[in-house]
Amino acid sequence: DLEAIVPHNVHLILVPKVENAKQLKAVDDKIQNIRKDCGRKEPVYLMPILESAKGILNSLEIAKASKNNVAIAIGLEDYTADIGVERTNQGRESLFARSQVVNAARSAGIQAIDTVFSDVGDDVGLRLSVQEAKVLGFDGKGCIHPRQIKPIHEEFAPSKTEIEKAKKIVLAFDIAEKKGLGVVSLGSKMIDPPVVKRALQTIDLAIATKLLNKNWKKN
Repeated sequence: DLEAIVPHNVHLILVPKVENAKQLKAVDDKIQNIRKDCGRKEPVYLMPILESAKGILNSLEIAKASKNNVAIAIGLEDYTADIGVERTNQGRESLFARSQVVNAARSAGIQAIDTVFSDVGDDVGLRLSVQEAKVLGFDGKGCIHPRQIKPIHEEFAPSKTEIEKAKKIVLAFDIAEKKGLGVVSLGSKMIDPPVVKRALQTIDLAIATKLLNKNWKKN
C-alpha cells in the first residue's frame, strides 16, 4: 500500500491498530525509504489510530514515536471489543481511553482526534457526540460520511459567546499587565495566566475558522 501511494501527492496516512512505538517507526522508516527511492521531497505525515488496550496504554510513546506524527486518533469499535464491553451512547466505557489519548497528544504537541460517529442519519446524536469530544479536549472527530463534516466543524468552532468572553479576558489581562499585575478580576472571577492561555486558544481557533479577524484588537 505504501509503495502505491507515497510516490503520489498524499499528505497524510492513517495507520490503523497501532499498539506500540516500534510498529509506527517501522511504517515511518518504510515511508522514508520510498520517498528516497522516488525522489519525493515533501514529507508524509502520520496519524496513528489506537484501537486496543495496548495501544491506549502506550499512547504517549506512540504519540512521540515520529516527528511526522501530527495527530493520534482513537477507534472505539475495536477498542470496546478488545476490553470486552459494549459501546454505548453514554460512552462511560471509553472515558479513560479517550482521556488518555487527549493527554498523550497534548504531551507530544500534536492533535487528538475522536472516534467516528457511526449513525449517519442521527444528526442530533452526532452534534452531542462532538460536544462531548470538545469538552474532553479533542481537536477534531473522524467522519464516515461527507454530510458529517459541516456539523462537526460547526460544533468544534467557538461560539460567539465563547469568542466574546475570550476577548474580554485577554483585553482585561493586557490592561492588568501594563499595571504590573499578575491577576485581574473580570466580574466575579479571577483571571490568571492559565485562564488567559485558554482564552488565547479560543481566539486562535476563531481566527483559523474565520470567525474573528486576526487584527481584532485594533477594531
